[in-house]
Amino acid sequence: MSSLPPTSAEDARWLARCLELAREAAAADEVPVGAVLVVDGVVVGEGRNRVEERQSPFAHAEMEALQQAVQVLGAKRLPMATLYCTLEPCFLCAGAVLHARVRRVVFGARDPKFGAVRSLGSVLEDPRLNHRCEVLEGVEAEASAELLRAFFRGKRGGNGGAAGGGAGGGGSRVGS
Repeated sequence: MSSLPPTSAEDARWLARCLELAREAAAADEVPVGAVLVVDGVVVGEGRNRVEERQSPFAHAEMEALQQAVQVLGAKRLPMATLYCTLEPCFLCAGAVLHARVRRVVFGARDPKFGAVRSLGSVLEDPRLNHRCEVLEGVEAEASAELLRAFFRGKRGGNGGAAGGGAGGGGSRVGS
């Protein structure tokens, strides 16, 4: 659905910020996912996973970024916004993106266990829905996937990935 050119310098810039947020999440022992919501080149919301900190299954990076943006802009709809995130949004986050009417989503790594944009579904581009998003995947995909692999390797005691494949090396949304 995306008629936009492949990765732009702007996309790379915002994904770099998402990676910083993901590293903050990892440092706090959270699944390393970061998200930034941008309107007209300005950040209006950003977030990182805080599931453990808040003991909430809703404390995903994308949800935090969307909530901040809604508060900053004073509007429940974000039709000019682009959501950048290190990991393919899950069904929870994809649903929130659609309800907020976000125009575009750019993400790094696929999430084979929970991904709702490419891996397990294509919710954001489903023609049956009254709103769809432009989607660009793969920006900083390797850096995003490596953060997840390193995090889960550490959780497994460095055994190199006994739990399985994918960007998260065994469940990229485990605990998120």
